[in-house]
Amino acid sequence: MTPDRDPAFAQRVIDWQRRHGRHDLPWQRTRDPYRLWVSEIMLQQTQVTAVIPYFTRFVASFPDVGALAAAHEDDVLAHWSGLGYYARARNLHRAAQAVVAHHGGRFPGTAEALAELPGIGRSTAAAIAAFAFGERAAILDGNVKRVLARWLGVGGWPGDARVQAALWHAAETLLPDRDIEAYTQGLMDLGSQVCTRTRPRCTTCPVASDCVALRDGLTDRLPAARPAKPLPQRETALLVLARAGEVMLEKRPPTGIWGGLWSFPELALDDDPRRISAQRYGAAIAPVEVLEPIEHGFTHFRLRLRPWLASVTALTPQANAPGRLWLPVSDAIGAAVPAPIRKLLRSLDGEKTRR
Repeated sequence: MTPDRDPAFAQRVIDWQRRHGRHDLPWQRTRDPYRLWVSEIMLQQTQVTAVIPYFTRFVASFPDVGALAAAHEDDVLAHWSGLGYYARARNLHRAAQAVVAHHGGRFPGTAEALAELPGIGRSTAAAIAAFAFGERAAILDGNVKRVLARWLGVGGWPGDARVQAALWHAAETLLPDRDIEAYTQGLMDLGSQVCTRTRPRCTTCPVASDCVALRDGLTDRLPAARPAKPLPQRETALLVLARAGEVMLEKRPPTGIWGGLWSFPELALDDDPRRISAQRYGAAIAPVEVLEPIEHGFTHFRLRLRPWLASVTALTPQANAPGRLWLPVSDAIGAAVPAPIRKLLRSLDGEKTRR
């Protein structure tokens, strides 16, 4: 089936969105490209309900692109901590600086130009351009891929290049000549509220009458899932150096897992914590206490963290080298740390309280 067979598709989506779609999200009812951009980046791979409190705090602290560009990266990452996929936050910061440096603090007004900024892909750029500038541009996020794959009966995993090309062609062909904002929001709302991954609410769908997946009983098979691959398991130890109510955090490299965040030093499971504490961090320690492991999942692997709590008995100036922080546990909880590290810090803070 080709999208040309139903020219009324867009109008049905628009009419449905106006009656049943979402209209009260904190980034709606605005043409401000800054707020729309922040929301779209946060919504990548994150559900709306989880994004709302983060968005509210973020724009309260960084109310415009100039404030975000001038902020310290640690502050940006601290506001992002818990949302995951931290490259999004680093790119958000870099893009804000680019808008200020190269565009006079004003966002480019087309999807093509927006897509040149760090962290803004084709679909995200189109969404910002549609909502902020009314540009007729096609989006294709995960929700929209699911709607189009089912309605058209497109088989295969949407991450496959050929399948993705077919879906992009459909997305562009189906664009309406007007009401692009309602149409774009309608596609998003359909995917998140009606055409859900499991148990889709087909009886309330405005395009169900000619949906191929519904007609052929394929809603549980379209779109096809990512080809199954067993997730590798990784394991590492965390060296938790504690002294007088404070713990030492180390800044991670700017790229890679948890890039730019603060965390506890990582050790191999067969490392000698006493030797490494002395040689690398200038700290003499008492025998370590092995804490409960923490499990954390990433897209491509699972990580088991084994915390080793070590009370520091003596320090040299080496312990205060650049890239290291000694903070009270309660302050460390609010720093730019990954979610599992914050979980560990909270357990340490609770233990300290009980003592």
